[in-house]
Parts: sequence; structure tokens; C-alpha cells
Amino acid sequence: MSAHRADIMAKNSGTKISRFQGEFRWLSNFFLTPVVDSNGRVHTSVEHAYQPAKATTVAERESIMSVSTAKKAKRRGSKLNPPPDWKDRKIDVMRSLLRIKFAPGTPLAERLIETGNRVLEEGKDWGDTFWGVCAGEGENHLGRMILDLRAELARGHSNPDRIDT
Repeated sequence: MSAHRADIMAKNSGTKISRFQGEFRWLSNFFLTPVVDSNGRVHTSVEHAYQPAKATTVAERESIMSVSTAKKAKRRGSKLNPPPDWKDRKIDVMRSLLRIKFAPGTPLAERLIETGNRVLEEGKDWGDTFWGVCAGEGENHLGRMILDLRAELARGHSNPDRIDT
């Protein structure tokens, strides 16, 4: 480990990152960074790739993929009737997309490692207690998955699996 990285990690020990905004916006699924799915389609953010994964028709998928912002992708995706197995698959889909976003050797993977041992909590205002935490309550699945990836990256492991979207 370089002295620079050690200094950054020491500085980042112990404090919680409680919102994926501002200087930590890059942790958010809305952060614009290319995500290539298993079919070779390039999405402009994790959110742009995640929402079409729950579509049941090509038209639904293309409608979401064509929007200009991650917020619009989320809005369109929230109107879908996902397939019956979606609740069983959504964690694996998200994990796979995060592995692509934070692929070993990428600048985002390096930034993630540099968060040291800080707790990552996706603080939310809109009541999503599955992926994040709202008013102190929530499962924080997104934050926990990113923490798991950080641990893998820090150990030097990689498992860049891809999903069908």
C-alpha cells in the first residue's frame, strides 16, 4: 500500500458516511458512470441498468433505457409490474451492477478502498428502508453491499459477474 493511500485511509477511519450526496455522490446509484450489461448495452448509471432489469417487455426496458437521468429511470421503473421472481433476484442484480461500477483497478474502486473502515449508510428522505436508512430505520442493503465490495477489493479479490438485463 502506498504511503498516500495509507494516509487517506487513516484519515477515513471511524467516521460514518451517512448520505451518498455531495462529496460522496459517487457512491450513489444515480452517479453517472458507464455500466455495461451482459448484452453489451452501455447504461449511464447503475440506476439506468437496474430499473430495466425488472421490466417484463422489451418496450418497457427500452423506455427506461432511453431516459436522460437516473431519477427518470427510477420513476419509470417504479411504475412497472416486475416479474413474480423479482423480489428473489433484485439483490443479486444490484450486487452484479455494483461489481461492474466498482470493478477492480478502476478509479471508483480506488476511491471506495480509500473510504477506509467508514460505515456506508444510504441515508434517504423518501422512506426507502430496504436499500437505505430513513429516520434512523432501515436495512441499508445498498450500503452493506458496497461495504462487502470494499472488503473484497481491499483483499485483492475480484468476481466481476454480469447480469442479463
